[in-house]
Amino acid sequence: MDSLVFESDDLGTTEDFLSQAYARMRIGSTTPAASTARVRRDATTSFSVDEIDLDFEMSYSVSPLGRICLCVVHEGTIQDHVFHGVRDSFAAGDTVLFAPHDLPYAGRICNARYNITMLDPGLLDQVAASAGARPGEPVRLTGHRPRSRAAGDRLRATIFYLRDQVLADPDTAAEPLLVSAGGQLLAASVLAAFPNTARTDPTGQDRGDAHPATLRRAIAYIDDHADQPITVADIAGAVHVTIRTLQYAFRRHLDTTPMACLRRVRLAQAHHDLLAADPHGGATVAGIAARWGFTHPGRFAALYRATYATGPAEALRG
Repeated sequence: MDSLVFESDDLGTTEDFLSQAYARMRIGSTTPAASTARVRRDATTSFSVDEIDLDFEMSYSVSPLGRICLCVVHEGTIQDHVFHGVRDSFAAGDTVLFAPHDLPYAGRICNARYNITMLDPGLLDQVAASAGARPGEPVRLTGHRPRSRAAGDRLRATIFYLRDQVLADPDTAAEPLLVSAGGQLLAASVLAAFPNTARTDPTGQDRGDAHPATLRRAIAYIDDHADQPITVADIAGAVHVTIRTLQYAFRRHLDTTPMACLRRVRLAQAHHDLLAADPHGGATVAGIAARWGFTHPGRFAALYRATYATGPAEALRG
């Protein structure tokens, strides 16, 4: 994970920094002599979370970012935000798609404190399949406002969870499985929040391919790769079926999902490690849980107890 902190009251320095951190842009201010900008960024290879505080009014014009850009406004307003025929303004409490990955945008920030979260658009394809007619067509978001206020609130909660629970702790952010799971959670939350072209209903071909042999190959792949940051797209590719076929096979034959199966396999591996560990040698429940992709200690403990009828701390003590 990469982290950086930036603060400057020089507009030219701020423009240079923002151009390097995001994309080529031009900024301007009506009060250039009093223009303090503060930015904190925590970033992984697939997503980044920035907290930005501007105590002045700043206009901006930005080239395409190449990444999906989300915005959560904490304080202040963002006015006259435009891209591809869209013009809108955002206020405190709004969670919006700031810009698609391949479009330029412009607008005006008015003494605002806000969050910018960016993700690789390929993450959407890792958790869903496109409804487009052309095979392999990427999933796209088709609206910049969430489907509902509740949907926006859930996405904002996911962003804050990643910021405060995954990226804030260097040890947690250093675990590949946790970072991978965080990226998939973010992508799934984005798809749940915004209108998009993802297709979830299986086609006739998907139903035909969702036979027990497909399921067996998928489970074997999960067993062999549970220690790696795999996605549902990786599993589907390994057994040569679509994501929809894979999801339908698990639902049809096991009444579960591929990622729930992966979670159970990782829980079993964590169970093995807890029993085998020496509690006096520095092993901890949190460390073992994180190694297998479980971020939240309380949720891990509840899942572990529901599965093994004892707590992980008891298992570690032997």
